[in-house]
Amino acid sequence: MGLLYLLFLLLSLGCMVLLDHRFRLFFFADVRRAAAVLAVGVLFFTGWDLAGIGSDIFYRGETPFMLGVTLAPHLPVEEIFFLAFLCYLTMVVFGLVRLAAGHAAERAAARTGNHTTEQPGHPGRRPAERTQR
Repeated sequence: MGLLYLLFLLLSLGCMVLLDHRFRLFFFADVRRAAAVLAVGVLFFTGWDLAGIGSDIFYRGETPFMLGVTLAPHLPVEEIFFLAFLCYLTMVVFGLVRLAAGHAAERAAARTGNHTTEQPGHPGRRPAERTQR
């Protein structure tokens, strides 16, 4: 039962990867940039956690759902996976909002007759043809 939290984190990360793959939002849009952003985010929040632990603001709670392995006092190994999930989730949501805004702009342009050759966020793609009824 000690692996349960880590397994759910990995399952959640897997779901984010599927969304990312389907819509090419983060890693599937630009691997190098995504790896850099994710690494900076995880390092930043790990530093934040360490500062909070050093200030006695954060501490590791006892639960049977965690492995019990710590990388530093009060810093469980699952925290790194949680921070990676948090950063990845943020970037996937950002990509989805950007994609939705591009589609909304495309629909607005189609309604006013100002068709563009490219969708915002997707250079080179042509907007879908709309059928008038």
